[in-house]
Amino acid sequence: MEAKIISTGSYLPSTRVPNQQLETLMDTNDEWIKSRTGIEARHLSETENTSVLCGKAAIKMLDKANVSALEVDLIIVATMTPDYQTPSTACLVQEYIGARQVMAFDINAACSGFVYALSIAEKMVQSGNFRYALVLGGEVMSKVIDWEDRSTAVLFGDGAGGVLLKGVNEKKSFLAEDIHADGSRGLSLTARHLTTQDPFSKTTDEIQQSDYLKMDGRAIFDFSIRNVPASIRQLAEIGETQLAEVDYYLLHQANYRIVEAIAKKLKLPMSKFKTNMQRYGNTSAASIPILLDEVVSAGELKLGSGQKIVLTGFGGGLTWASILIEL
Repeated sequence: MEAKIISTGSYLPSTRVPNQQLETLMDTNDEWIKSRTGIEARHLSETENTSVLCGKAAIKMLDKANVSALEVDLIIVATMTPDYQTPSTACLVQEYIGARQVMAFDINAACSGFVYALSIAEKMVQSGNFRYALVLGGEVMSKVIDWEDRSTAVLFGDGAGGVLLKGVNEKKSFLAEDIHADGSRGLSLTARHLTTQDPFSKTTDEIQQSDYLKMDGRAIFDFSIRNVPASIRQLAEIGETQLAEVDYYLLHQANYRIVEAIAKKLKLPMSKFKTNMQRYGNTSAASIPILLDEVVSAGELKLGSGQKIVLTGFGGGLTWASILIEL
């Protein structure tokens, strides 16, 4: 049994916030944000939490595939901004879409999360125990942003996207993967640090408890342009594919300058690298599936066409992950 992507879907909250609107909240301006990140706007959730964004994206992809929620056997949600620590966002999505009492769980690999989740789901479908699997990446990043910190507040947005996998008796679709983590650099990007607080605690933790995301932008930039090209080269070698043979590279949408630098290091034209951070900002685990759905919806990628794509995530953990897929 092989896993195949049979549908894509995405959902963005209706509230769109252009750069100019952020000028009323902090010392920044449209030109400063665009020149450093390529971001022009982002969507922010006013009332919908992560499970609702994911649930709405899931319903879209099920409708496209003409598959009932009752046929779904597995739900995996990649997120670093869940509704609760428990229950999992995936369990809330299960209830939201009306799925049966099937296996459902979250994973947190930050901006690499969707690729991690897709890798897990592919192997679970391969086992023959799961026919239809929903793999979702969803974030309400606005929940963990300090809106007085312009170094992070201008970067992030909210949204969700995903794919529906089906177990099929066809040739292999997932050709290769290259997935890593380096916890020694983990404190370069943190969110919601929780210290011990019980009555007997004698913690000497110097990092104060905080709900806000903290990021060493330079460290993340350097990590991305050093590790990601190496991962993609390794992926191509494992998959016995030339870099130029890949139709499109769909990378995590953190920063246009990062994607541009990676393309340059790989000696590939930017035309092979689709981007949408201009419209949505950095949506963490949601960025790759939102982009994939947009490219499929635009007709530039067609499911079942045999086109080759590379999905690459990189971010908190630190984590980085790439998958080579033949659609």
